[in-house]
Amino acid sequence: MTIKEVCEVTTVHEEVVGRVRKMLPDVGATVGIFKALADETRLKIAFSLTIEEEMCVCDVAAVIGSSVATASHHLRYLREQALATSRKKGKMVYYSLADNHVHQLVKVAHEHTIEGVENGNG
Repeated sequence: MTIKEVCEVTTVHEEVVGRVRKMLPDVGATVGIFKALADETRLKIAFSLTIEEEMCVCDVAAVIGSSVATASHHLRYLREQALATSRKKGKMVYYSLADNHVHQLVKVAHEHTIEGVENGNG
């Protein structure tokens, strides 16, 4: 049995709509997070930083198979979106995920993808 994608009648449940609208936050900043992670290279970098807590720019470049300049660009973007932090140690710059929320977001998204594939939804 296939479920239709739209309601067959138009009925607005005003109480539900009102409740949701009242509680719905401004999602503008959250959109930025998902846009940042929607890029395959940046998601690979973020996932890499769930495996290794801190990595230098050169190591990130080697993992993603890019130039140091390209890796640096993507890392800077993640930092600007408050998804990563950086620190300089001598002549090296090291990056890590900003906090456990980012770590969990990346891991949960990956787990969800695996479950979808295993359940035939991928």
